Amino acid sequence: MYFNNFPRINYDNTGNQEFKVAVNILRRVGMRTKIVSNLSLFDTHDVGEGDSPESVADFYYNNPELHWIILLTNNIMDRYHDWPMSTPQFLSYINDKYSTPYATHHYEIAQTSGDTTTTIDIGTDNTDYSSATAITNLEYEEAEQDKKRKIRIIHPSYIEQIITEFETMLKESAV
Repeated sequence: MYFNNFPRINYDNTGNQEFKVAVNILRRVGMRTKIVSNLSLFDTHDVGEGDSPESVADFYYNNPELHWIILLTNNIMDRYHDWPMSTPQFLSYINDKYSTPYATHHYEIAQTSGDTTTTIDIGTDNTDYSSATAITNLEYEEAEQDKKRKIRIIHPSYIEQIITEFETMLKESAV
């Protein structure tokens, strides 16, 4: 369904002037600021273990093919890196990325004014802040995954409007 609305282009993939009709997968549209900023259109969802964009779309919209709405709503361009990993994927990622997952990634200090539960990343040197808390590579990556787990869901009653808006924007945008 997602690519059905994309324009077709003549594409010569070999450079020999033998053009074939192809879907222009490079066409990109986003949600209008007016929609994104209207909080009443959205619910929130915590992505659970094993959730995929398709399973979330199926749960909320009874249609897994509307997974693209989940991705578009949350500005997810790469579902393999922007979507939360499963536990086995995450552990494999950590082991591939870090030779020492429990080594210090950076240090943090508590913000002293305003919201004091907010922390400030002071980098990899805590010389000036002896009371700074060491954050391990594993803790850092877990926090990054947790940020990805909080997604927005367009309320199901607005789905038809969103689909129509998407189709209109694809037709309006330049090639």
